[in-house]
Amino acid sequence: MEEIAVRSGVSKQTVYKHFNDKQTLFADIVLSTTDDMDALVSLIAERLTDSSDPGKDLEHLAESFLNALMQPRVLRLRRLVISSADHFPEIATSWYEKGFERALGALSRSFRALADRQLLAVDDPAMAAEHFVGMLFWIPVNKAMFTGDDDYAATHDLVPVARSAARAFMNAYGAARK
Repeated sequence: MEEIAVRSGVSKQTVYKHFNDKQTLFADIVLSTTDDMDALVSLIAERLTDSSDPGKDLEHLAESFLNALMQPRVLRLRRLVISSADHFPEIATSWYEKGFERALGALSRSFRALADRQLLAVDDPAMAAEHFVGMLFWIPVNKAMFTGDDDYAATHDLVPVARSAARAFMNAYGAARK
């Protein structure tokens, strides 16, 4: 707390006026980042729900989604939250629910809307959302997370990964598969 006060240019007492303890400060810092997910959730809802070409729009969404979540700051935060989950499970759970789970929910709702318009053949939109995100993130996120390569997106072309995930998803769930 003393280091935070020094870096912030305030007294330690001022820091404690706003945050009772280190856990409260940590929770506030971590959970404030979930606001970043608002733009991504809006992008999903706007671009995909009303799409007339889900394959094309899913490719664009996949690129945006992958690039957003492969940013160095996001990777470092993700690593921090995961490493702190044993000590602060309520913070990790809340971060997941307010962030990643919201994105999955938005995808699920969009997939349901597309299925209702017979543009996707989706029986379980939540599972389809998990399949899509799994294909999209499995390799690049795990490589970055396990190797500590926070600049992975700057040194690797993520576009083919995004497009391949979107095409595989459409091969599995496209309306033409019925």
